Amino acid sequence: MVGPVLQDQDLRKLPYIAPRGESEEEGPRTRYPHPNTGAPPLASPSSPWLQRLMKGLFRPTPTMPAPLITFEGMNVIQSGCGCQPPDSQGDVGPNHYVNAVNSSIKIFDKSGNPLNGLNGVTFNTFFSALTSTPCGQSANDGDPFIFYDHQADRWVISDFAFPSFPGTSFWQCVGVSASPDPVAGPWNLYAIQIDPANNNQLGDYPKMAMWNDGGTQNAYFLTVNLFTNSTTFVGVRVFALDRASMLAGGSANTIAFTIQPATLGDTYSLVAATFRAGNPPPSGRNEMLLGIDSPATGGATLSQVKAWKFHVDFATPANSTLGVGANHTPNALITVAPFVDAFTNSAGFTIVPQQGTSNRVQTLGDKIMTPLVYFNKGGTESLWASSTVCQDANCTQPTGIRWYQFDVTGGNFPGSPVQQQTWTNGGDGLYRFMPSISVDNLGNAAIGYSVSSSSLFPGIRYAGRLAGDPPGNLGQGEAHMFDGAGSQTSGPRWGDYSYLSIDPSDNMSFWHVNEYLASNGSSWHQRIGKFQFPAVTPTSTPTRATPTPRPRPTPAPRP
Repeated sequence: MVGPVLQDQDLRKLPYIAPRGESEEEGPRTRYPHPNTGAPPLASPSSPWLQRLMKGLFRPTPTMPAPLITFEGMNVIQSGCGCQPPDSQGDVGPNHYVNAVNSSIKIFDKSGNPLNGLNGVTFNTFFSALTSTPCGQSANDGDPFIFYDHQADRWVISDFAFPSFPGTSFWQCVGVSASPDPVAGPWNLYAIQIDPANNNQLGDYPKMAMWNDGGTQNAYFLTVNLFTNSTTFVGVRVFALDRASMLAGGSANTIAFTIQPATLGDTYSLVAATFRAGNPPPSGRNEMLLGIDSPATGGATLSQVKAWKFHVDFATPANSTLGVGANHTPNALITVAPFVDAFTNSAGFTIVPQQGTSNRVQTLGDKIMTPLVYFNKGGTESLWASSTVCQDANCTQPTGIRWYQFDVTGGNFPGSPVQQQTWTNGGDGLYRFMPSISVDNLGNAAIGYSVSSSSLFPGIRYAGRLAGDPPGNLGQGEAHMFDGAGSQTSGPRWGDYSYLSIDPSDNMSFWHVNEYLASNGSSWHQRIGKFQFPAVTPTSTPTRATPTPRPRPTPAPRP
């Protein structure tokens, strides 16, 4: 590990360092290679007339509220990244929305006004102070992850960096703000080598989470998939970073474990639980992670979610544990309603049709998506998760959103979910994919996602349920966040991420970011939007970020 290195300049004053021009058009790296060379499944008939008929016959009038605000996030031109997909990601704080794509970071106030320039700041610029590592050598390569630490009023920004792949130098770059203001900073920067003992392993698809029990279980968690080339998967690595130390400008004191493929079986892409609304985890509660199987062949019926616990001990790292035993086997196997991962043998993930083109886009439908939400209300603890699934073995029906609530009260994994559903909005003929779930302070849940069909341009929608709705249903129905105006006519990659989070100003407003197209082509856009359940009086949105006094820590020496 290298760091902390202090970056003590306002982001608007940093010199511009061009992005690497990262492109992922060759396809995502998966547990088993998917050839993506055959024809996609035949799309079920879809027409506006049929959709209106189905709506009238099978679905009650939705009561999900319309957005309170939407605004444009960073687009392909501003980012300077010719990447496909953009990996749309971001989070909301009391006064800011921080948005990222593979190349760059753009910061807005909560009315959508950009605060660090029209084009934002590149990851190469942001991490340039880490001069002795690829993070500071213009080798940042995307897969961004940003979140707001609501307990500390700080921001965390991350991506990965490496000179070449395959190669022998793979790092995760992490920045932790030393003030609440992400524009003015300052920032403490860290570069974490994925595995010094196996320096040829790329840490792909990195995801982060925050966990704090008020005692010793206080960490930022990072999960990555390990690859030695684009088709050779060699395990999952899970990191705990010392949150208390990093917030104070100290070392990350990294603790990490690798789970080998033999132990994982068909699972990869573990997701760590993150805490945002409700009560914090009780003292002594270990972090929890979930994952689902991704078999070598499509069409397999699955019925389990695998669950791990991560106990950290930064004082005596040897006392830290992940899962059960030296092999880190799962702590539990949770039985869920049968589902089929959203990919096929011939087409891989490329199964979602679009209006006016034969080009289809990808679901990323073989993993639990972020965030995995931990929610504690009055001592009842739960995990909320979502993924994209097929409705039949051959995926001839539109994909749906599978979501779960698991009761983990007492730190124990259940045998089955409290509630679960495959959300298709009454079977209206639309494909729903790229979900992201979140829960507000009252226990109301919402999911943001992409939607498309052969008669609909890809767009952004969300659905939800009130805490008192009958279980196993998004009882408030669906709302439109932003309707796309074009289809992607070249290349299958779409989104890869979307993100839904809770506004820390009220713990009730949801903020979502996702991808859309403004016209036919391949020039992606992002839209950021806010909504709130109708039972709660909407809160006002500040028009400008509130200036925050900047502490000036003593600069750490650069390595």
